[in-house]
Amino acid sequence: MKVKPFLLGSFITLALVFMLVVGCVGGIVAAPYVQQQIGTLRHIASAPVSSVSPRSNFAPTPAPAAKVSPLPSPTAVPLPADASPDERVAFDVYRKTSPSVVYIQVEQSGTGRTPRSQTPGIPGLPNQPPSGIQVASGSGFVLDKEGHIVTNYHVVDGATNVEVTFIGGTTVHAKVVGTDPSSDLAVIQVDVKSSLLQPVELGDSSALVVGQQVYALGNPFGLDWTLTSGIVSAVGRTIQSGTSSYSIPQVIQTDAAINPGNSGGPLLDRNGRVIGVNAQIVSQSNSSSGIGFAIPVSIVKRVVPALIKDGHYTYAWLGISGASLTLDLNEALNLAADQRGVLVQGVTQGGPAEKAGVQTGQSQATVNGRQITTGGDVIIATDGQPVTGMDDVIDYLFKNKRPGDTMTLTVLRDGQQKDIQVTLGERPKQ
Repeated sequence: MKVKPFLLGSFITLALVFMLVVGCVGGIVAAPYVQQQIGTLRHIASAPVSSVSPRSNFAPTPAPAAKVSPLPSPTAVPLPADASPDERVAFDVYRKTSPSVVYIQVEQSGTGRTPRSQTPGIPGLPNQPPSGIQVASGSGFVLDKEGHIVTNYHVVDGATNVEVTFIGGTTVHAKVVGTDPSSDLAVIQVDVKSSLLQPVELGDSSALVVGQQVYALGNPFGLDWTLTSGIVSAVGRTIQSGTSSYSIPQVIQTDAAINPGNSGGPLLDRNGRVIGVNAQIVSQSNSSSGIGFAIPVSIVKRVVPALIKDGHYTYAWLGISGASLTLDLNEALNLAADQRGVLVQGVTQGGPAEKAGVQTGQSQATVNGRQITTGGDVIIATDGQPVTGMDDVIDYLFKNKRPGDTMTLTVLRDGQQKDIQVTLGERPKQ
């Protein structure tokens, strides 16, 4: 039977009209969901970051609207036979460590953090949390078979509820065991079957060198179990903790992509050993700009056992504020151009340094547009070890001293060298 041309044309026209109508209706139905997802991504990308001048400490990313979905086993998909050596290393790191990394979601009340962006009524998406409750997410890693998990303090700060999801999709509640704002570290604990607990292997951050290959594993922007790679860009940095007024010494700088949500996840060497805890980025856009910072595992090894045992860590405290000497500052102080050390700018009333007789200045000078207190002691050595700047004093205290220990400060005062014995106290809680 032959179909007349005009009938065939009419049929095609009707079909096209039908497809157009269905497409428009589908677009109208899907638009709110699509717009919500776009809005959520923009909201995450523009989430405010706590300013830690000149660096930026980021809070955990707002939790995504969708639930974390279980991922396939990292060994389920084989590596291509023609994979390069670098690809094989990355694959081995991911296969070894991804079961140890967890997704952390927290509920916070009255902390001022940015809440999750949601649209009620879309199938599969939960409703907005109760008024005043905010939801955010971060990362962590399993430390031992007792269920202890290491993360950042700023991930669980103010948490009223903590949930942990493993790579297979199992989600359980966790309790906060101990926190340390000064190092931005925290320990949480879960009660799960032993097979889910795959502890990481801790490496040695003191042996790191610039240029060494590293990998970051975590949940940036809620995109769970994301692996990025880079190198050690620098070692021995001192940064503000972002959660206290104190500084963290010996921090690792890396160009591996680290974004909000990576907080608390591990920085790994090529053998899959943890060498740091990803914590901060330098960013003007609240996203990776190529400079990230990780708390070294040497600090983790010292602080975390105390968090598990006592719930907190006690630091030796000197009770001074100071400025590292520079060429311009030396000129203002009439010191030799190559003099290194720390100008004492302030001593805490009743603190260890004041009790020992460490002196601060009373006069002011303008150096590079900044007001500097001058006339105080200049610390040039601690226990006989030369000091090049304030970072050295912070690092020496952390590595070698505990509350109650004594320390000898060698200072320059009125052009004369003098030794001062200081009995260190316990750093005040903030």
